[in-house]
Amino acid sequence: MALVVKDRVKEVSTTTGTGILTLGGAIEGFQTFAAIGDGNQTYYAIISGDDYEVGLGTYTSSGTTLSRTTILESSNSGSALNLGAGNKVVFCTQPAEKAVYLQADDSILLATQTAGTNNTTVATTAFASTAADNAAVALAIALG
Repeated sequence: MALVVKDRVKEVSTTTGTGILTLGGAIEGFQTFAAIGDGNQTYYAIISGDDYEVGLGTYTSSGTTLSRTTILESSNSGSALNLGAGNKVVFCTQPAEKAVYLQADDSILLATQTAGTNNTTVATTAFASTAADNAAVALAIALG
């Protein structure tokens, strides 16, 4: 199972409760979660009225479902939304807490997490001092 994030993936769902979402088809101008691939994981967001949930889910093509594997953030105090009746919007997203980005000085900071906690500590040592050096380091990491 791979982590896959795709652009322009947005569907509706009429699922109720806190369980697995049944996806109801793409919103016009967008593609379905099938773009993620069967059995793959993706970051998702659910919007239901003023309520929201962001998490990591697993897409399953049989039944076109998205499991809500890990809740990263929500308007329900960080827990899964208890979805009521009606249409919800479900889409792929890139959670801010999972993003890698350049600092204003073009350095990259690494975040580490202590097992069993939600506390994040940011390393104070950058990979390199220039954007070009950071790009080279990122490429080297990606290529292994």
